[in-house]
Amino acid sequence: MTSSSDRSTAVSVDGTKTYEIRTYGCQMNVHDSERLSGLLEEAGYVRAPKGADGDADVVVFNTCAVRENADNKLYGNLGRLAPMKTARPGMQIAVGGCLAQKDRDTIVKKAPWVDVVFGTHNIGKLPVLLERARVQEEAQIEIAESLEAFPSTLPTRRESAYAAWVSISVGCNNTCTFCIVPALRGKEEDRRPGDILAEIEALVAEGVSEITLLGQNVNAYGSDLGDREAFSKLLRACGQIEGLERVRFTSPHPRDFTDDVIAAMAETPNVMPQLHMPLQSGSDTILKAMRRSYRQERFLGIIEKVRAAIPHAAISTDIIVGFPGETEEDFEQTMHTVREARFANAFTFQYSKRPGTPAATMEGQIPKEVVQARYERLVALQEEISWEENKKQVGRTLEVMVAEGEGRKDGETHRLSGRAPDNRLVHFTKPAEDVRPGDVVTVEITYAAPHHLLAEGEVSSVRRTRAGDAWEKRTAAPKPAGVLLGLPKIGVPAPLPAAETPACGNH
Repeated sequence: MTSSSDRSTAVSVDGTKTYEIRTYGCQMNVHDSERLSGLLEEAGYVRAPKGADGDADVVVFNTCAVRENADNKLYGNLGRLAPMKTARPGMQIAVGGCLAQKDRDTIVKKAPWVDVVFGTHNIGKLPVLLERARVQEEAQIEIAESLEAFPSTLPTRRESAYAAWVSISVGCNNTCTFCIVPALRGKEEDRRPGDILAEIEALVAEGVSEITLLGQNVNAYGSDLGDREAFSKLLRACGQIEGLERVRFTSPHPRDFTDDVIAAMAETPNVMPQLHMPLQSGSDTILKAMRRSYRQERFLGIIEKVRAAIPHAAISTDIIVGFPGETEEDFEQTMHTVREARFANAFTFQYSKRPGTPAATMEGQIPKEVVQARYERLVALQEEISWEENKKQVGRTLEVMVAEGEGRKDGETHRLSGRAPDNRLVHFTKPAEDVRPGDVVTVEITYAAPHHLLAEGEVSSVRRTRAGDAWEKRTAAPKPAGVLLGLPKIGVPAPLPAAETPACGNH
């Protein structure tokens, strides 16, 4: 540890301390990082410039424990920061998130230059723990076993001016054999509906026009409140909020996907015609081994009902290939389910052992080459289906909410990008008039690719919105050190890479 006199020199040129947060894992971690940013900015820190790569006064790792080599990656990154910390007196390093909740004392033993270790239940303590470590000149390890404060009550620096995550619950009551989340984030705890709606109304007042309801098992909302229809009631209540144009939610569990939720989706105009519902496997045998409380027929039945009620709904999913014991016949059942479901897109993962999960010690671990071959067959099938489903969009006129940072080639192609109501990514010709992220354009789809749509003609209309005004206000003025509003981007993925088992939000 550095001396107290050295610590006082850890400031940026203008005398303000800077911070950098590195986030790994699921949507819940991304949302937690928005809270960590808000806490640090309320404490007087400012965000380090993009590309700082550790050149900050405080570097926070918000970790994920669900990858097989998550700890190796963390210690590798911590090792790269050690010489930077030696060269920068007073620099502090904090490690939080699921891996910190799981490994606690191990982190400081392996990386004694770490100043603070905190868990998933006490993210609100970070500024206090940093100050305590600075004053006492020793590492502070504080892991709470239960939630100290609902994350949504904490200050927030959101990443977007026009769209926002809204957490409705934390934790999970399921016991899937591939998932360690319940052990790290605890049993499900639901927020009161009035608190959720008050947060949404406050966001809308700031210019947000799209919200995504977020929960580890989002449609189980109400189990902690004793109301089985609480989630459908919440969706309908969102429909009453003036100025809220788009409502989405992620990720639901098939077990809790009841008819009242389908009805609420169909009958609430601002609930978008989009559903992301994890399948994981199409084999009843594997679903049982995973402790998934539904079977193929039940899953396909939900999709059939959703499409009957919402004909233009885009349905996406998560699938794990190569779960222990998966036979060729089991895999073919997954392929069959994909053909029947006709997903708009799928996040497809190769199974990898997650330390601390029952599946990690199961017999029948599948050889890597077999998993890879199955994965490639599944991706090829889904690519074909995605393209066919996207081609059905050609000729449709869609309202597209302009997005920020979604089109990597927009500058070269003189296009802009945004999301259709069903969350498909649309690239469209840049209109003559000024269009801002959060504004809405009306376009006709002229071409479809597997992962995006094109509108190559002229934009038929531009609707400037309060969300666009909020974006313009944020980008025109110097960024304040206070609380901002918004959301990291989500939606249709890039072309599917070879990946491991899904992150903890994918239930």
